[in-house]
Amino acid sequence: MSLIERIQLFHLRMPLVSPFETSFGSITTRDCILLHVFSEGASGWGECVADRDPGYAYETSGTAWHILEEFILPSIIGKDIPNPVDLQLQLKSIRGHAMAKAGLEMALWDLTGKQQERSVQALLGGKAAAVPVGVSVGIQASPQALVETVDKYLQAGYQRIKIKIKPGRDVEDVRAVRASFPQTLLQVDANSAYTISDTDALQALDGFGLLLIEQPLAEDDLWDHHRLQAMLNTPICLDESILSARHARQALEMGACRIINIKAGRVGGLSEARAIHDLCAAEGVPVWCGGMLETGVGRAANLALASLPQFLLPGDISATDRYYAEDITQERFVLNQDSTISVPQGHGLGVTINTSALKQYTLRELDYRV
Repeated sequence: MSLIERIQLFHLRMPLVSPFETSFGSITTRDCILLHVFSEGASGWGECVADRDPGYAYETSGTAWHILEEFILPSIIGKDIPNPVDLQLQLKSIRGHAMAKAGLEMALWDLTGKQQERSVQALLGGKAAAVPVGVSVGIQASPQALVETVDKYLQAGYQRIKIKIKPGRDVEDVRAVRASFPQTLLQVDANSAYTISDTDALQALDGFGLLLIEQPLAEDDLWDHHRLQAMLNTPICLDESILSARHARQALEMGACRIINIKAGRVGGLSEARAIHDLCAAEGVPVWCGGMLETGVGRAANLALASLPQFLLPGDISATDRYYAEDITQERFVLNQDSTISVPQGHGLGVTINTSALKQYTLRELDYRV
């Protein structure tokens, strides 16, 4: 990589094809920030996955924009970043704000791939030509409506289903889906909606043959997950609680989970995501790639990441049309007949920007130069 000469920011708001409801609310549009980094005739794109509201995490598109504009961009503009892995060292004085940092790092991976004429998959060490994927289904109006929605995705070719749950919308929803689709790979995601006092409700899910229960307790908790896992047969998968390879090591050491969901945005970038993957591979712990309703930019990065060998469970990557009628990349990701999506093989992330769509969905932009 060479001198970082210019960085553009684009704050986007894109309509979803249907509302998406989790334990912390329902959305019909999705915000994100795209970053475009320039260096000596080449450029790379990255996506900061922070959304408008602080439901999933404290970071929002607003806080990320502020941190990028006021602190991160001034720290790297005009600097030589030899390798994307070196970015975290350059930004060590800025605590937290992993999603903002991850968006920039993704752009540096794309830039590096283009400069070296290699794919991000190759740079990361991924091998698989296509990765198994599933679909995440939000909370529906009723158990029957949920069954109908799940059936639609199964008919579309998805072989693994994840359903969102919360207190009062858990056992009956799971029972309805499992009764209708007894052989389907099924998992649930609570997004921190429960406490340790809800153990009975979570134990009631043990009889449904679930792949995992994702993040049942608080987003910053490891200890109570350790207590809960000892009382469940179903594996707990941690998502929000894992912000680094250090957190992953601690969670595994104390038995807080048996599976980890890796989201590059949540942990600060593809470099840290790969470090968590490598740790879990050494420990024999399965990982999978979570989704944040990404555009084609972030989706391409997720596919490259999920092609690493310890991603043993289907990811929440899904086809473009699961979320967007029009994306901001020229490429649209489609579901293969075997419930996989092909990993881009072009240089960098392997995607190009649809400039008209980018212009249509941009709320504000910033051009930061040396």
